[in-house]
Amino acid sequence: MVKVKICGLTNLEDAVASHEMGADLLGFIFVKRTPRFVEKENVKKISEFFHKGAKIPFLVGLFLDQEVEEVVDTLEYCGLDHVQLHGGEEPAYCEKLKELFRKIHKGNVRVIKTFKVDKGVIPISGFLMEDYKEADYFLFDTFRPDVPGGTGAVFNWNIIAGMKKEVTKPFFIAGGLTPKNVLEAARLVEPYGVDVVSGVESSKGKMDLVKLKEFINNAKRA
Repeated sequence: MVKVKICGLTNLEDAVASHEMGADLLGFIFVKRTPRFVEKENVKKISEFFHKGAKIPFLVGLFLDQEVEEVVDTLEYCGLDHVQLHGGEEPAYCEKLKELFRKIHKGNVRVIKTFKVDKGVIPISGFLMEDYKEADYFLFDTFRPDVPGGTGAVFNWNIIAGMKKEVTKPFFIAGGLTPKNVLEAARLVEPYGVDVVSGVESSKGKMDLVKLKEFINNAKRA
């Protein structure tokens, strides 16, 4: 069954609703000057709430070309177990992040590395997917030169569907997914998971609970 990641969460109520409706991963954006940025103190409170329960969803921190030390400190402070690197982070960055996390915190963190898709998968400073040995997952999102993410725009799913043998790690698809198209996308591409932000919002950073439930239910039918 396809995994569902709800990203851009900014408050406890929406995080709890997402989890109760069946979301597997909850994402929080730590990129300042973006409309869904959330302070780490708020994410810490949300994380502490879930860690009191019997079933804990995977909690993901999204970062964009930030210092490795800042990322590791934020992950530890907030009690997050996954990190999504959404910028131009190179393979050495992923290696350093995992090494530093293990050294300081005696644990492991799962890395989701984002690649943008235009007419094909765009290399990152010349690096290809196979260069990212330390990544645990890939995420494919729509390329737009002016917006790093949350574009609400769909890329050509056939690009990823046609190169699944080249994608050697479990992967998510994002970009313009909605309750209306997620089932089609999931059946065509057969990803490990789907990722959504704007497609289930009533406004930036606030979830529409009707859309949220419909999205998760439809994704889980794939």
